[in-house]
Amino acid sequence: MSQTGRAQTGQARTGSAQPGPAQPGPARTGTERAATFFRAWRTWPTSIVATWRRSLQFRTVAITFVLAFLAVLVTSMYMSFSIGNDLFQSRLNQVLAESNRAVASAQRILDSSNAEDKAAVQDLMISARTEIAQASSSQLIAGYRAPGQESTPLAPQDFEAARLGGDVISEQLRESVRSSATDQWWQSTTLTGDDGSQSAGIIVGSEVTVPGAGRYEIYIGYDLADSEQTLLFVQRTLFLGGLALMLLVGAVAWVVVRLVVTPIRVAADTSERLASGDLAVRIPERGEDELATLARSFNGMADSLQAQIKKLADLSMVQQRFVSDVSHELRTPLTTIRLAGDVLFDQRDDFPPATARTAELLHTQTQRFELLLSDLLEISRYDAGSVELETESVSLVHLAEDSVEEMRSLAESKGSDLRLVAPGGYSEVEVDPRRIRRIVRNLVGNAVEHGEGRPIVVTVDSNERAVALSVRDYGLGMTQADALRVFDRFWRADPSRKRTIGGTGLGLAISLEDAQSHGGALELWSEEGRGTCFRLTLPRRFGHAYSVSPLPLPPEDAEGTAPTFADAPGAGVSSDAAAGSVAASTSGSGAAARTSPGHDLPSEADYRRENTL
Repeated sequence: MSQTGRAQTGQARTGSAQPGPAQPGPARTGTERAATFFRAWRTWPTSIVATWRRSLQFRTVAITFVLAFLAVLVTSMYMSFSIGNDLFQSRLNQVLAESNRAVASAQRILDSSNAEDKAAVQDLMISARTEIAQASSSQLIAGYRAPGQESTPLAPQDFEAARLGGDVISEQLRESVRSSATDQWWQSTTLTGDDGSQSAGIIVGSEVTVPGAGRYEIYIGYDLADSEQTLLFVQRTLFLGGLALMLLVGAVAWVVVRLVVTPIRVAADTSERLASGDLAVRIPERGEDELATLARSFNGMADSLQAQIKKLADLSMVQQRFVSDVSHELRTPLTTIRLAGDVLFDQRDDFPPATARTAELLHTQTQRFELLLSDLLEISRYDAGSVELETESVSLVHLAEDSVEEMRSLAESKGSDLRLVAPGGYSEVEVDPRRIRRIVRNLVGNAVEHGEGRPIVVTVDSNERAVALSVRDYGLGMTQADALRVFDRFWRADPSRKRTIGGTGLGLAISLEDAQSHGGALELWSEEGRGTCFRLTLPRRFGHAYSVSPLPLPPEDAEGTAPTFADAPGAGVSSDAAAGSVAASTSGSGAAARTSPGHDLPSEADYRRENTL
């Protein structure tokens, strides 16, 4: 950018580097190496983001390094600009003083001369030019006779240094010098050396009066290459110092963060091991600082947890042993009581009515007591972790059909129409048949108990990874609070409600344990006034995982009404189908498909849509 002392003349010359021709590619091995590097480079952002999210140490060091870089960058730029401006200003003041002194000295020489011919005037101008060069310490001098003057044969010729030729001296600077002969003007410009190199420079212009020849414009050029070299040296020093400072800050931050993060990492690892069951693990305690206090507090918490867990484990073991021992010990007297009760029950017709009724109650309660002992023994096996499954390859539809047939008479006695809907689930799965039948009996029995004499639908379906069975009743339903406790042992939604089909209060708890032992799930949906739906989901292969259950929960008819079934022959489970499977499926509105005589129920082939699964 060109400048003058009173106005910016705005001229600067810059060079631009032209890109060279493209180089031929490397050998094939180099190309393959470059391709491999590029493929690896594409994974760097993902790796950096993953490390950023996972490592507190990396995150802290990176933030510290970036902030240090910004601080060093801003400071270095400010110092570079400030030093550059100071160098330029000091050099400008120096050249202005030297130029003023040189022009004044040259004017004195010109004023003291009485040359009257052209040769004398020419020699006088050479003397003045020499004086300017000596006083200003610059050989870059140019002189031009100011335009607009009368022509005279005494006027010496114009002169200029080679480096000041062309448009180095701007027309704006010349006009400024002509407009005010008594002032000193300057501009910044670009000077070209003999070897073609370019450097910054300053041109100072003023006027002198030559006796007998008139006014002449004198321009003195100053090369600022030395100042540029000084500025470049300062910038390199700042760059290297800033780089060293950033590396030092990064190293210090890494060391400091490591001192803090290492104990935190040890605490995190110890917490994971403690959560996984290793109750004896502890954090090493070193020193008296805050980290040592954290270690002591953590270890104290771990000691307390270990003591509490051991206490609870001992109590649980005592409870399990007590239940198991009591159940076993009660079997002998219970057997005696049952035998005596059976004798009395068989002879109840010979007793008076009150005594006969007592014999019947004794027989009924003895059977219930025996069931309770069996359930307690089963629960104690689950608590002790000693349950072993006897898996077989069976069809869940067939298991469900057997259980439904067993419960049919009970459902009819309560006025409930029991149906089995089996669009899938015919393929064999690996389960313990005895436990699955028990789950179905418990779920159907619970539906009969709370179904209020309304229809009960048992549905079986499957997908590629799982099979599922649901039991849907349209009874009273439950609140959300009751639904959260329905699998608790001995819990009843309505304690005042009388059990009409017996039961021990452990059926659903045992069913949940049976489902989980198969790697499956037993889930519940219930709403007051809309009924209840239990869903059992099992993997097709024992020990394999599944993601989605074949049956929806809530059920599709959650917002509908209870279905009504036709009282056609064969209603319920089909007895003439080859596999005994049946289906009277509920629609989206809750209504069921009615059957007609002679075509009361579809056969198994109508629903076998998954033979290839």
